[in-house]
Amino acid sequence: MAADGRVVCFGELMLRLTAMHAGMLLQERRLDCTFGGAEANVAVSLARLGWPSAMVTALPSNPIGVAARDELRRYGVDTDEVRLVEGRMGLYFLTPGAVLRPSDVLYDRAGSCFAEADPRMIDWDTALAGAGRLHLSGVTPAIGRKAADAALRAVQAAGRMGVPVSFDGNYRGKLWALWDGDGPAILHALFAEAETAFADDRDMALVLGRSFPEEDPRERRRAAARAAFEAFPRLQVITSTFRELSGVGAQALAAVMFRRGGGETLTGPLNLSGVVDRLGAGDAYAAGLLYGLHTGCDDRRTLDLALAAAAFKHSVPGDFNMATPADLDIILSGALDVRR
Repeated sequence: MAADGRVVCFGELMLRLTAMHAGMLLQERRLDCTFGGAEANVAVSLARLGWPSAMVTALPSNPIGVAARDELRRYGVDTDEVRLVEGRMGLYFLTPGAVLRPSDVLYDRAGSCFAEADPRMIDWDTALAGAGRLHLSGVTPAIGRKAADAALRAVQAAGRMGVPVSFDGNYRGKLWALWDGDGPAILHALFAEAETAFADDRDMALVLGRSFPEEDPRERRRAAARAAFEAFPRLQVITSTFRELSGVGAQALAAVMFRRGGGETLTGPLNLSGVVDRLGAGDAYAAGLLYGLHTGCDDRRTLDLALAAAAFKHSVPGDFNMATPADLDIILSGALDVRR
């Protein structure tokens, strides 16, 4: 691993506006304001777990952008490569789900300063110097042509510098539909640079242009992993979760991790009732797994930490996960009584 081992996360940080008390959007005429975004969520979660992380992004040079940068700093994320530029902040509006009504996300990020940033804005030789990993997701290239080019430049620089890449598929159909980008081809190019992939059979079916017809979901994941390892020679680890829903607030979560050469680890399920906020759980899972990998845990412990991090995120509002290593151990112990 390189000098400091920090995980460098690249993507858009947005202002999140959430309907209050699980109401419909604007039903109560008030919105809860927080910040969020896939890669920023990973950076914050890693910092909370005690692993050094950094965020690379563009934010507007106005009080909202400064507040967003300072929110990352509050949790210990390195913001030296956060650029304050002219333009607007990307927004997303959340209508929380309840009972049998699923949550709904409305994006308002077209033309944001991140979307319009020059793909050459970041000097990746500087941003990745001494880094242990570059992390990004499929959300970033879905934003638009410039963001897609920037993501490709980032992973290519990481490959040239010998910095491992982790990539979360995170397909966002609503975003890809807003421009004429070839989503499967662009995502394929990003997966090709990844050493660790957060992806399931649906992601692999999309980028490889094939189906996985196995009836058992675990068999579909195995088949997809085999195909991914064959298609992407750099790939060493592929992992994903299984989610079963009996209601918006009652879910069960399990996870699987495959290694090149045939290693397979499965954990869970954890039963989650009274879900507070599901958004960001996949990013919490990614951070938990990266934390396990970077701290030298064995595969079972690594996967347990990732699943516990995802489970913890379901208990807190907002995009950011607040879990510490001690919190994850409590989740894994099954202790539910009040701590005094």
